[in-house]
Amino acid sequence: MTKDMAPRSPSVIDAPAAASEAVELVSASSHQRQDGPAARSGKSGGKSSGKSGRKSAASKPVDADAVIKAFNTWAFKREQPGNAERLVPMVEAAAEAGRPIEFVLYWGKGPRAEIAAPDLACLDYLGQLAERVRQVYAPGAVFRLIFTDTHATLNGHPAAAMNAYFDAIDAAAQARGFASTRLSDVVAFAREIGAAAAEEEPSGEILASLIACAAKWYRGEGSTEQGALDYHRMNMVEKRAVAAAFPEAVFVTFNGSEFRDLFPATMPIFYMYSLRRGVGVKPWFMDAHPVAQTSA
Repeated sequence: MTKDMAPRSPSVIDAPAAASEAVELVSASSHQRQDGPAARSGKSGGKSSGKSGRKSAASKPVDADAVIKAFNTWAFKREQPGNAERLVPMVEAAAEAGRPIEFVLYWGKGPRAEIAAPDLACLDYLGQLAERVRQVYAPGAVFRLIFTDTHATLNGHPAAAMNAYFDAIDAAAQARGFASTRLSDVVAFAREIGAAAAEEEPSGEILASLIACAAKWYRGEGSTEQGALDYHRMNMVEKRAVAAAFPEAVFVTFNGSEFRDLFPATMPIFYMYSLRRGVGVKPWFMDAHPVAQTSA
């Protein structure tokens, strides 16, 4: 299992011109992987890049509160954001640089190996949020999907099925102007710059929740309890890696704040519905033709 989960070399996309050095390192090369197309490394489409608005945005004041209100609404959020006090300085920094507001989120792998209606509905929902931002802020917003290949491997998904699914999601995401990368690449980058993680033990509540999730989805080696512990250990590394790679972004999750310890400590956390208001189930866990679901 450990060998299978070894991180790949960093693979990235062209980041906005004003992005930090860390983001450029995670988002700069677009070489092909041995197991899939270069599209997986994440190309930022034109719809949300906001390049045409950079000059004008930098030349006049931007109402940060108005930008935040465009997305921080119950039409999208399932609860109040974490680290909400960091939203205003993040928006102000983006506005000063004339770049889009960046949102990053994990996209996982469930039983399906093919893209389906719930996935497309989720991507469209993210697009609605980005459009709301664009209406009040010319550079707009960009979503970057972080495909959790490390979690898929831990859960016992075959590489071929994982790659087929992530490739299909990546193509649909690019069509909507989104970008993407692999979580293994983000972790590899963080290790290169020395963003190592200290060991952290899970709380009893977190561990119980992770064991319950593992009982449903874990198909890897060993017991579900061991799978949950391995998952927590990986997340402690990964949340630091994401924070190091995307320090100027908002971290979006379809989970609730009960899993807060698994998310980057220094980033604003946006707890979001997945397909529409009232729906919190992750799309990759839904059947191709799901019935209406309203709980996480």
